[in-house]
Amino acid sequence: MTATVNKGRTSALKGRWAAMPKQVRWTAIAALVVLLYILPNKWFYEYLGFPIGSEYFAFYTTKSDFAAVLFDTAIFVLLAVGLNVVVGFTGLLDLGYFGFYAVGAYTVALLTSPESRFGTNWPWLAAVPVAIAVAMISGVILGGPTLRLRGDYLAIVTLGFAEMIRLYAARQDGLLGGQRGIPQVPHPPGTGSDGKPLFGVVDSKPYYWLILTLIIVIIFAMRNLANSRVGRAWVAIREDEDAAEIMGVPTFKYKLWAFAIGAAVGGLTGAIFAGKQTFINSDSFQLESSILVLAAVILGGAGNIKGAIVGGAITWYLPEWLRGAGDLIGVEFNAAEYRILIFGLVVIVMMIFRPQGIVPNRRRAAEFADRRKEAVPQETVPNE
Repeated sequence: MTATVNKGRTSALKGRWAAMPKQVRWTAIAALVVLLYILPNKWFYEYLGFPIGSEYFAFYTTKSDFAAVLFDTAIFVLLAVGLNVVVGFTGLLDLGYFGFYAVGAYTVALLTSPESRFGTNWPWLAAVPVAIAVAMISGVILGGPTLRLRGDYLAIVTLGFAEMIRLYAARQDGLLGGQRGIPQVPHPPGTGSDGKPLFGVVDSKPYYWLILTLIIVIIFAMRNLANSRVGRAWVAIREDEDAAEIMGVPTFKYKLWAFAIGAAVGGLTGAIFAGKQTFINSDSFQLESSILVLAAVILGGAGNIKGAIVGGAITWYLPEWLRGAGDLIGVEFNAAEYRILIFGLVVIVMMIFRPQGIVPNRRRAAEFADRRKEAVPQETVPNE
């Protein structure tokens, strides 16, 4: 009953949104974009909240730099949007997506850092396209011999790919510097109105604005892909790969395309991360992070770009916001110790009561509704 009511409310909201004039919808989207751009400014976000008795409920993080948290959240959102191509659109289980993220970051570091063994000292902006290309090639190399596998077998292969990169990066005698890492990665170019570098170490706002702009561009590109012949082929593969192949869809080619495009987004994200951190080593690319990105896609709603954005934002932002939860409820305890536990409980509850995700894809939501009907025991009619 509850599921039916929720489905009805969601359909009603979608119907109202679709019934609005196009100008109103574009105005609302523009207002949301403007809100996101001004969000990291302290003069703005300190007024986001409302009083609860003698306490004050704040939407911003009170124990961490809010702009830095927004940047990290945007990084996670961009990774979730890229992984959504592989997991959501095409239905492939990828547990090693952070491997492409690491490839992009290390490519930029090797080409730009004076501490690199290459000694190239490229500008950061010139190294970013190379990082994207190397990540795409890595996706093709990984997918070429392995995309004929399915399900758990493909997940194990992708997991092994990410762990191979991390373990090689951790070697002290390797090209990637071991735990010493690669320092002195240059920042993105640009100067402010005062002539000082726009991208520095202290202020995270310019990095957040940069990655927010890239997210908007990539969202438009993904929407166009999803509505194209390539997107329809991905959906056919996700629904039934054998049937798609029988109907003439070259499934291997389109799966390889999905892997390459997802890898390119991961490589771009890693390049931005390297430019912000100026130092990277293997500790930045743990297996847990790959699993969290996958959880973000499933939590938000696999196969839906809006779902991937919501899932990625919640997955990273909620644990960071919970660092200051002790101040909100007026209890002396370190909420940072329990934030991952609380987030895990939220994920478990979501998977039980809303397995299709917070903002589900329409096809997946219909599939879950059909399965729920099949799971309900039917009343048997006695023989007369």
